[in-house]
Amino acid sequence: MKLRLLAPVVLLLAISLPGQSVPAVIYAESFRQGSTRIIDEQFEVKLTPQNPTFRERIKDSHGADRYVFSILPLGPEGDTQITSWQVKLADLHHAIYDNVLLTTQQPSSDPKNALGRLDPSNFAPVPSAAQRIIKVDSFYVMLQIKAHHFTPLDSPYLDAMTVVVNLTNTDPRTAEGTQK
Repeated sequence: MKLRLLAPVVLLLAISLPGQSVPAVIYAESFRQGSTRIIDEQFEVKLTPQNPTFRERIKDSHGADRYVFSILPLGPEGDTQITSWQVKLADLHHAIYDNVLLTTQQPSSDPKNALGRLDPSNFAPVPSAAQRIIKVDSFYVMLQIKAHHFTPLDSPYLDAMTVVVNLTNTDPRTAEGTQK
């Protein structure tokens, strides 16, 4: 009798153990819907307090600079420590669009509007292992935290994060065999 009650608990624990499951894929669409396509690009970014920012120009399908992709450190106001990083994609043709990775231009508590916030804490709106896919115009931005490190280990302060970035005109969900 006790074994029948214990079996579902053991099964639930086995399913939820870290490292045992495929990272979640979280998909969102930007407030920017258009026909712009880009030159496909993939890179890995290693961030540290000594090298806390990243900036890369993204070219449209005609080879012209069209966007600026950036990753910026975030932390408590008045503190120099880093607790997360913010990814932004600014449109060079329209200065009012300083971050087209957002699902709405208005502040929102929707976790899909926070896909650009790379926060590995336990209280983050988006799990750190999640593969984040954002459709902007007619292309996709895929972000995934590959590694992160806190110093000290039990603190909220980051001393390293590695992020894989993939900019593509092909939906990464269909390329991996997943459904839309």
